[in-house]
Amino acid sequence: MKLFFKHISSWHLRPTFFFLGGALVVLLALGFGLPWLFPFALALLLMLCVALVVDLTLLYLVKDPCEAERKLGKMWSLGDENPVQLVVKSNYGMKMNFIVYDEIPVQLQVRDFKMNFVLNPGEERRIKYDLRPTSRGIHLFKDLNVLISTRLGLVARHIKLARTQEVPCFPSIIQMHKYELMAFAQTSHFEGIKKVRRLGHSYEFEQIKPYVQGDDMRSVNWKATGRRNQLMVNQYEDERSQQVYSIIDKSRNMYMPFGGLSLLDHAVNTTLVLSNIVLKKHDKAGLISYSDTIGSTIRADRGPIQIKKILHALYNEKEQIKDANYDLLYRSIKNVVKTRSLLFLYLNFESEYALERALPILQRINRMHLLVVMLFENTELEQMAHREATFISEIYTQTMAQRLLFDKRSMASRLRKNGIKTILSRPEDLSINTVNKYLELKAKGMI
Repeated sequence: MKLFFKHISSWHLRPTFFFLGGALVVLLALGFGLPWLFPFALALLLMLCVALVVDLTLLYLVKDPCEAERKLGKMWSLGDENPVQLVVKSNYGMKMNFIVYDEIPVQLQVRDFKMNFVLNPGEERRIKYDLRPTSRGIHLFKDLNVLISTRLGLVARHIKLARTQEVPCFPSIIQMHKYELMAFAQTSHFEGIKKVRRLGHSYEFEQIKPYVQGDDMRSVNWKATGRRNQLMVNQYEDERSQQVYSIIDKSRNMYMPFGGLSLLDHAVNTTLVLSNIVLKKHDKAGLISYSDTIGSTIRADRGPIQIKKILHALYNEKEQIKDANYDLLYRSIKNVVKTRSLLFLYLNFESEYALERALPILQRINRMHLLVVMLFENTELEQMAHREATFISEIYTQTMAQRLLFDKRSMASRLRKNGIKTILSRPEDLSINTVNKYLELKAKGMI
């Protein structure tokens, strides 16, 4: 019994015990009115006490009742389902019930996670589940809590295993590889990535070679053909080393959440996807972030560590509470980007006034470079505007939502009328639309 009292803090009475105890209380109370029932209730009470002692003895016969560990990846991808694996092994010589509570990182706000299963003697169980992080940074897992009970199920033994682990959440590596596969697949058509017909030739001439069946007859070099007395054709290659910059607004307008991720996080994931494809296309990728001050600045390059530099810079980006300073952005672009480049600018306007303030600066940037403005649709307003209204207040709300959506489309149209290429995109479609635009502009030789 000393062993029982020593470990009493780890006892957890199960619902079965309280159910049976409650039934016995009722029987004992009825025994005062029905004397023949009272001895029967006392006998049942004695049996319950004996069963409880037997249950505790079986639970505490083994000093180390179980082994458990948590397996995580080296890093997580923002906004994606990331796998977590729990490995639990029973050291009992009988079949036991297990309940595992994992202390999930506080950022995920998962407060009711548990796993129920039964293990045979010496059996090991691997449990897999997925978690979707919605913020970048360090995610801290704490202890593993295991409740073990016998088949009687009157009491459970609580085992707390110190399994503190940290995992950093980076911009989506999974999406980066996914869209890379889509963009470079030659034999398959994936949903979302468009194949754009190339207009004319690239600018970079590679060599003159003999004609083989299948070559474009428009590429025939007649002078070389005359000299060699056989058909010769010009061979071209994609123009390389073009500069592509991703410019991210991280002011307060980018704090709005959609699908669990802020607009800044959607822009961060898209920037990583685009930068990877740009580098795979042998162009140069760069990054500028801004709000009321200039944040990360990475000059366009295509070195072997460029994608890592961009990844770590994006990992540390945070939303700011102030408005964006477009004059400062213009000066920064002028100082950093020395040659004509393709600029993808991710921002969010919620009013005509905000557009009026930024438009003159955007026009000046567009004169120096090929600027593509990526605006965000408000998908929640879209749902609200098309929801069936039954009350006057709902009609008013629906009308205001339609007005705001119209204003957003008008802002995109106004940017286009001023010669600025503009894409109004749903947050979840931002990566697809951005990659498509880059491939289109490159195919048309506009970069």
